[in-house]
Amino acid sequence: MQIVYTGEPFPEKTVKSIFLAGPTPRTPDVKSWRPEALEILKKLDYNGHVFDPEYKEGPREVKEYEYEGQTDWETKGLNQADIIVFWVPRNLETMPAFTTNVEWGTWADSGKVVFGAPPEAPKNKYLKLMAEKYSVPQFETLEETLACAVNYLGKGAERTGGECKVPLYIWETESFQAWYKNLLKAGNQLKDAGVLWTDRRGPKKDSIFAWGMEAKIYIASENRYKTNDIVITRRDISSAVLWKKDRFNLLNSGIVLVKEFRSPGRTSDGFIHELPGGSAFKNNVEPIILAAEEIFEETGLHFEPSRLKPHGSRQLTGTFSTHHAHLFSINLTELELAWYKKLVELKEPLGNQNDSERTYIEVKTLKEILSEKLADWSTLGMIMQVISEN
Repeated sequence: MQIVYTGEPFPEKTVKSIFLAGPTPRTPDVKSWRPEALEILKKLDYNGHVFDPEYKEGPREVKEYEYEGQTDWETKGLNQADIIVFWVPRNLETMPAFTTNVEWGTWADSGKVVFGAPPEAPKNKYLKLMAEKYSVPQFETLEETLACAVNYLGKGAERTGGECKVPLYIWETESFQAWYKNLLKAGNQLKDAGVLWTDRRGPKKDSIFAWGMEAKIYIASENRYKTNDIVITRRDISSAVLWKKDRFNLLNSGIVLVKEFRSPGRTSDGFIHELPGGSAFKNNVEPIILAAEEIFEETGLHFEPSRLKPHGSRQLTGTFSTHHAHLFSINLTELELAWYKKLVELKEPLGNQNDSERTYIEVKTLKEILSEKLADWSTLGMIMQVISEN
């Protein structure tokens, strides 16, 4: 176990790290809880870094000229830590935990915190309510709180240099690894990073759907740094062009679209008109399997994955998000196209309505899709990719 005390440099190589957040004594006569925490971590055979926001020599008052440096160190440590342990043995006379309240409010919904407090500690009710709201594990003993953190970290993951600034819960996502492997393949380097936000889904909010991160990147081919972009991503999607080619006039080819209300929509009718497709909340789902599942969910017709022709993957909005669309297509039979046209007439909603998804089938010609200006550029690009290969 390697302890990094306040003011000391953060490691340039790490596997896992814990930040010990909570009230800090300001005078030597007040006993700190952190030495006990360090002893417990030793007994738990924890072998990673511990970021301890106390001075190595023990509790003392932070001098005025030290204050800004202290807060800067804590901010960096909280950002970099793989998990933040909040232990709040609040004592209104000696350890009121006012700063802790601010830090808890900042990090409670981050997805990388565990909360603990003795049951007799005062003024923690609101903190506990927030923990419950954000599905944060809660405990009443320091031992249980730390054991939860150690168990969460598992084996960790080795990171060096700027990689150390990427916390484990982001590092392990498929979306980060896909982006980062491509960055390294291009010969570039991540020099610094800071997670700005995460969007967590699921009953326990344990699935990271999207995230945003500041990044300092060294561009090898240009010998310069890029610092003013935010890396935003979400899970990759699979999309499918279901179509019937008109061999006399491509503009008359029939194409199946899905109409669905989506909050960011900026179309004339307020709906998004796109290809059947979507993402999975589970990891390691093959794009072709996901495409078949999404076609069935959004259009009501089941196709064997063997019917799907792959067309590769690309970013959809490269200056905004790193995520890819994995594109597939199916050449529909006359009967299948007629079935979809019947669904258009019925106007029956499809989709996963338990997830507030309500979709409607549209069958449009390529000419209609181009002229109506309801489909976005990404959708048009995917359609054209399929047409160009047929």
